Amino acid sequence: MSKLKDRTERRQGRVRGTLRRAAHGRKRLCVFRSSKHIYAQLIDDDHGVTLASASSLEKAMREGLKTGAGIDAAKAVGKLIAERAMEKGVKDVVFDRGAYLYHGRVKALAEAAREGGLNF
Repeated sequence: MSKLKDRTERRQGRVRGTLRRAAHGRKRLCVFRSSKHIYAQLIDDDHGVTLASASSLEKAMREGLKTGAGIDAAKAVGKLIAERAMEKGVKDVVFDRGAYLYHGRVKALAEAAREGGLNF
């Protein structure tokens, strides 16, 4: 079990290190997915604060979706985080996929956020 956790943390560290070098002051759109839900946060690493967040656990999301673990939920979360980012005045971000492959739900969330107006 610890070997898997070590590999995941190393992979996540590589992605975040690359993002920090390429960010140039942009905010970070961080994604976390579990087996039942998907979450997104807009993080300002310079000040260490979360500016906006969205997840499939929110009441409005739970009412409209069959499950929080599908691609439809990821698209809805992507649109919601883009709306909230625009309200905060953030348009340019870097996409932090963490240790996840850019595939499936993570890709659907990213594409929906782009459609919502975020640039990355």
